Amino acid sequence: MTIPTEPIGSAPRPSRLIEAVASADGTDPGLDPPYDEVRARLAAIVESSDDAIISKTLDGVIRTWNAGAERIFGYRAEEAIGRSITLIIPTELLNEEHEILARLARGERIDHFETVRVGKDGSRIDISLTVSPIRDAGGRIIGASKVARDVTERKRAEEALRAERRKTVEALEEADRRKDDFLALLAHELRNPLAPLRNGLEVMRLAAGDADAVAKMRDIMDRQLSHMVRLVDDLLDVSRISRNKMELRRSRVLLADVISSAVETTQPALATAGHELTVSLPPEPIHLDADLTRLAQVFGNLLNNSAKYTARGGHIRLTATPEGDQVSVAVQDDGVGIPAFALPNIFDMFSQVDRSIERSTGGLGIGLALVKGLVEMHGGTVEAASPGQGKGSTFTVRLHVVKDRAEPPGTLAQECPDSAGSKRRILVVDDNRDSAASLAVMLKLLGNEVRTAHDGFAAIELAEQFRPQVVLMDIGMPKLNGYEATRRICEQPWGRDMAVIALTGWGQEEDRARSKEAGCAGHLVKPVKLPDLETLLAALPQGCE
Repeated sequence: MTIPTEPIGSAPRPSRLIEAVASADGTDPGLDPPYDEVRARLAAIVESSDDAIISKTLDGVIRTWNAGAERIFGYRAEEAIGRSITLIIPTELLNEEHEILARLARGERIDHFETVRVGKDGSRIDISLTVSPIRDAGGRIIGASKVARDVTERKRAEEALRAERRKTVEALEEADRRKDDFLALLAHELRNPLAPLRNGLEVMRLAAGDADAVAKMRDIMDRQLSHMVRLVDDLLDVSRISRNKMELRRSRVLLADVISSAVETTQPALATAGHELTVSLPPEPIHLDADLTRLAQVFGNLLNNSAKYTARGGHIRLTATPEGDQVSVAVQDDGVGIPAFALPNIFDMFSQVDRSIERSTGGLGIGLALVKGLVEMHGGTVEAASPGQGKGSTFTVRLHVVKDRAEPPGTLAQECPDSAGSKRRILVVDDNRDSAASLAVMLKLLGNEVRTAHDGFAAIELAEQFRPQVVLMDIGMPKLNGYEATRRICEQPWGRDMAVIALTGWGQEEDRARSKEAGCAGHLVKPVKLPDLETLLAALPQGCE
């Protein structure tokens, strides 16, 4: 162990003054007040110090021992004085003491040297040590003074901080690793549906005259596109939950309707895998204060998860059981199961129990994280259980039920006639020319008169000339964005009767709020499904308010 050195300066330090007084043998005419009074004052300072102030001979024999030394090391003065300083030095550091004594004999001073000493009770004490030589009146070195400060708490705090930093670094490294894994999985999952989409286009081109082949490819492409949309939607939903940006559209809903919607959504996946699904609901109706779409998403994700991790022809059971003011909904399968070590983290983002299985069955590891977030937003809980690998798993959701009550009286909203099939003048605005062109073709095939524009300024100009009834407005465009283009159209006398619908890739809640503020009558997120677009078009005013 290397002990730091510091040259002795010419200006005497307080410790030197103590040494000088302690070694003097008569009155020093240079001191005012007289020597005895100074000595008494210094002795009082030494005795009241929180630090251990000890003097010893060059042989290491303790000569003085203050109250601070007693507090730190536990020995009383009568127990320590006359004994070797090795009394408080760990065996493995005895060589350190020999080096200190040798350097003191050479007149060196050792400042703020951190080391370890032992107390009377055997405890190890971290100290900061300053050692100075003591000289007699003739300047001969006759011993040493030691000032030891207890830095145990500081060292513990530093070690705790280092440990916390290590944990932080390890957590960041783990997060970075999981991010890399996630990006690799994301690329993999997006390429999976892209391949059949590309293949389908080629088949449709090569077999244009084969109606059966074209129809088959169309169905495949529709399924794969829906899969891609679901991946992106799940990512956005998790992001909204983590940033507290998701809002639930709560209403009084039946649990049976929620389950029915979830089963309808997952039925294709269950049928493809040949699974047998059994649903058991209580005979009495159970009402929930919930967002039906989001809660159906919860059970849909759980059913999809079971379908994904259950061998072909497996069995999945969904059971709802009333439990006082709650209802327990369990999704149980006889699939691969969950190892015990993975259960505590099964709902974490990007959690992958078995990466090889995950890669073969698909998924980003966000479905269960989304389940947990949505259930907790509804004030419920979700837990996972499994007897072990190969023994299936059970996911149980508990939700609060709403007491039965009569529905408040109300009047039915006046319905507008179905106008989905009526001819409209529609302006499609999108800087992505392929997107605009394909949507225009689809709308024309439905009997509409359609024009296209590819930036905000062109949209305003064409809207004035064409006078469309509906404007499908992209938001992120060059020159002038969709928000501003909508505002300018709505400000014109000729534009006040136009229904502007945002049709964009921006789908966060704040995006919807901004489009509404700009004057949009609706907000659809790309890629839009034709039934959703037709429903929104049909709901636009057509002679009834």
